[in-house]
Amino acid sequence: MDVELAEIRDFLAEHAPFDTLPADVLDRLPSRCTVSYARRGTVVLRPGDRGDRLYLVRSGAVDITDDGHLVDRVGAGSGFGMSALVEHAPTRYAATAREDTLLLELPQPDFDALVAEHPAVAVHFATTHHGRITAAITQLQTPARGSAVLKTAVRDLLRVDPVSVAPSATVAEGARAMTEAGVSSLLVMDEGGLIGIVTDRDLRRRVLAAGVSPDRPVAEVMTPDPVTLPARALALEALLEMTGRNIHHLPVVEDGRVLGLVTTTDLVRLERSNPVYVVADVQRQADVAGVVEQAARIPAVVGQLVREDASAADVGRVVAALTDALTRRLVVLAESALGPAPGRYAWVALGSAAREEQGLGGDQDHALVLADDADPSDPWWAALAERVTEGLEACGLPRCDGDVMATNPRWRLRVGGWRAQFGRWSDEPAPDAVLQAAIFYDMRAVHGEAELVEGLRAEVVPLGGRSDLLLAHLTAQAARMRPPIGFFRGFVLEDAGEHRDTLDLKRGIAAIVQLARVHALRARSTALGTGARLLAARDAGVIAAETATDLTDALELLSYLRLRHQAAQVAAGEAPDNHLDPRRLGSLDRRHLRDAFAIVRAAQQGLSSRSPQVG
Repeated sequence: MDVELAEIRDFLAEHAPFDTLPADVLDRLPSRCTVSYARRGTVVLRPGDRGDRLYLVRSGAVDITDDGHLVDRVGAGSGFGMSALVEHAPTRYAATAREDTLLLELPQPDFDALVAEHPAVAVHFATTHHGRITAAITQLQTPARGSAVLKTAVRDLLRVDPVSVAPSATVAEGARAMTEAGVSSLLVMDEGGLIGIVTDRDLRRRVLAAGVSPDRPVAEVMTPDPVTLPARALALEALLEMTGRNIHHLPVVEDGRVLGLVTTTDLVRLERSNPVYVVADVQRQADVAGVVEQAARIPAVVGQLVREDASAADVGRVVAALTDALTRRLVVLAESALGPAPGRYAWVALGSAAREEQGLGGDQDHALVLADDADPSDPWWAALAERVTEGLEACGLPRCDGDVMATNPRWRLRVGGWRAQFGRWSDEPAPDAVLQAAIFYDMRAVHGEAELVEGLRAEVVPLGGRSDLLLAHLTAQAARMRPPIGFFRGFVLEDAGEHRDTLDLKRGIAAIVQLARVHALRARSTALGTGARLLAARDAGVIAAETATDLTDALELLSYLRLRHQAAQVAAGEAPDNHLDPRRLGSLDRRHLRDAFAIVRAAQQGLSSRSPQVG
């Protein structure tokens, strides 16, 4: 075998599904391939072309588009043109070289012979072309005339009846059903009830990569108890669920009956403007500089959502999902550079990031929760924390002035250490520790072993709810967070400094957040979001239903005004902050703002450390 063919063989052996082929098959395959070169901008395939070969990217990148909308970006080791080959039909997509690209081409007869001899290759390519969008956050930029993503019910996205099998069906039967129906997922139903879902990704990871026999029951490789959406849910809710959970298929149900599935592709096709794939592009980055470049797109995404009148709660969830994506990628890059972690751990977000209530211009708050058999003094943890913190800083998230970050050894603890720390906050909360307790009760796993965090919070939240001393301190803190409104409902403006004659909206928002935290602790609720905490407190009888509703509405109003203010600052080239000039508001907005501050003040006045306890 000459040098060039040997190089092609080695390249194929490094990438699925060719890495599963016997050595003698791999030896023969390079001689069946031809090599071509596509300059940047060259259209390799057009919709309607009858593709007669499989294209593999040797180097460079190719954009796959559907009616002008990006659905995938294919890099080295990945292929395209599969839909035409597998279905023996015209291709649905256009393929355009994004940069100068070197391609390997395997003709149709050789492809057919290969998949006939090796079914695993057939399954790989039969499923891959149905799952073009692998981790996209879809349709965040939408036309100013009104967003279909915000206003379309998922019921209206359903195009075909769901494809399902029984749990006893084999993996091969499931893959065949998916291929014949032209779908990228399969529902597993038992006596009319949904018990699981199998996707093309599951077949690749849990069957092909794991060497599982296609004769095994599909129940062994399915994702059990999948997340579902009610038929009345909006497309934006589907987007947020998919982004937050990194999933691409959501069953839609009504009255206990599965109506169908909504996918990322369905969301992409809602609009005819350019989609924004921030999460997907972040996950593709090979270095910190690439992650930083993608982070620069987030303010524009937020500005677009604000212009489309997305709720502040929804925007907060989107920002949290994007920030999570940045963090996860930075952690993975750090792990690649540092080597395997010396133990199980979770990287956790704290504060507003944990509650998924972020705006623009926030700073970093995070920590590490280590398994009890890990050594917190191992230098690997400090190196990880510094790399990720430095990367987030480069992404525009400044370091916390209070040093509440994983770079601080105080906040890199084993589960037992965290348990002891929360115990100290509950039993002997010094005044300066109350703020830390408030921050750390808002803790959410972003990367790693989420069960470490979930188990910890399940223990320590009820502990805090039983501590009269901690509740008294937190209550006093909540009462001191006075919104910027005077006795006669006049605004209290900053009287000095660069923010003179402005309102600090964060003061009102922080007061609601703290009120909700105190009430949720009294209810022994592990809810994280402020709205969810108010509902939990209401359901537990800790606060009146009217109070919960009023505070939820006040939070939405204040948060929305802050987001609108920050989006305008970013558009003007200014750094976003929390300080709003009330003179820039219309009379109706000013009146609503006064009402919101008055609601907060009334709730503070009614707050008592002797409110009814639960349980």
